[in-house]
Amino acid sequence: MEQEIKREKEHLPARKIGIVVGGSSGIGRETALRLAARGYRVYNISRTPFKGDRVQTFPADAAQEGEIRSAVEKIAAETEGIDLLVYSAGFSMAAPLEYAKSGDYRYLFEVNYFGAVEALKAAAPLLKKRGGRAILVGSLGGDMPIPYDGFYSSSKAALAMLARESDLELRKQGVRVSALLPGGTATDFTYARRVYGEEDAKTYTSSVKKASAALANMEQGGMNPSLVADAIVKLAVKRNPPPVAVAGGKNSFARFMYKLLPERVTDWYVARRFNQK
Repeated sequence: MEQEIKREKEHLPARKIGIVVGGSSGIGRETALRLAARGYRVYNISRTPFKGDRVQTFPADAAQEGEIRSAVEKIAAETEGIDLLVYSAGFSMAAPLEYAKSGDYRYLFEVNYFGAVEALKAAAPLLKKRGGRAILVGSLGGDMPIPYDGFYSSSKAALAMLARESDLELRKQGVRVSALLPGGTATDFTYARRVYGEEDAKTYTSSVKKASAALANMEQGGMNPSLVADAIVKLAVKRNPPPVAVAGGKNSFARFMYKLLPERVTDWYVARRFNQK
């Protein structure tokens, strides 16, 4: 009888393994929940533990070199491979270029970009074992400037190119990499943004306040994070996923127009939308 049960278990499909970096809140949390509901064994890598017992957290700070790799290695000790890596960690700051502090924008790039590089590097051997997928959560902000949030836009533009480049390198080994670009999304990310006040923004203070308020309204009136998570899950199961995809029909149209229109036109539109005229 025991031998029969053992043979039955051997024929059962292996449980899929998913890692979400930045899965304790916002888009990352919604993604982790959806993966768990689909039967994935889900691991979260973040500074803050995942609330609930459906996802196991391995603490790590994306801004600290080596911590993400260490967390992935600990997960690797519990599993033979990874089916999906989702990088959803992020940081944003509203600051004028002239007075932006080096520590702030370097921290931003550590979290938004270099953390993703480290996660991809650490996960690649495990993804290759299962022909897995990696999805980097980017932003439409990577295709358009956001006044006084240019470091964020720059990091997301770099993230999209990282996905394209990584996909070219890894697809022959059975791994696909994509960047998913949401537009404004209603999460607490809005309230975690570092906004420079009068002491730091100086002569730009009024403009920074107007731009950051417009951005906050755009985000809080934007997509529900659960819809972005749905887009991530759908992208993860596509047979031939695009290197860059957009979450939501309206956002897809907006990106198409950004690409189609001359940059001076889109920059004029952006300036008006963020109250810079």
